[in-house]
Amino acid sequence: MKKITLLILLFICSISIAQDKENTKLQDIDKKHELKINAFNLIAFSSLDLSYERLINSESSYGIALFYNFTDIQNDDIGFPKKFSLTPYYRWFFSERNYARGFFVEGFGMLNTYEENIYNYDDGTESFDKETGFALGISVGGKFVTKKGFTTEVYLGVGRNLINADNSVEINDIVGRFGISLGYRF
Repeated sequence: MKKITLLILLFICSISIAQDKENTKLQDIDKKHELKINAFNLIAFSSLDLSYERLINSESSYGIALFYNFTDIQNDDIGFPKKFSLTPYYRWFFSERNYARGFFVEGFGMLNTYEENIYNYDDGTESFDKETGFALGISVGGKFVTKKGFTTEVYLGVGRNLINADNSVEINDIVGRFGISLGYRF
């Protein structure tokens, strides 16, 4: 009886190990590149936000994001003040069974340019101000990947401008990094 029980346990263990290996094969660990577009920024701010990400291993990746706001900020009262940003980032994934997907923490640097209308209520004058800065920050998020390689990720982060060319625009001390991105892993 003990031998039969031992054989059954060994058989069950070998099946579960084989299924883990099969799941890894379904994830296509050979695919190391991702191209993404941030659909949230495209819809909410009429801005183009494209990203490229390179997978290093199952736990980490690095990438770069390019953001450009198409709205004319001088003539837009409710516009998003960020005009351009170039954001390199590094991600750590915390899922043990999945290859570079699931919950992640990200460190990023952001070269950013802001343009803003400033209205002085004291004397009724209006001025246009531009500022360029470099920020460091951190984000958290989650990445989901289909069997065919399509990706969706949701992330939210905050950083602080460490270098400002002109410190007159107070709103730009803090930078945000947020989005809902759609992409493809190849």
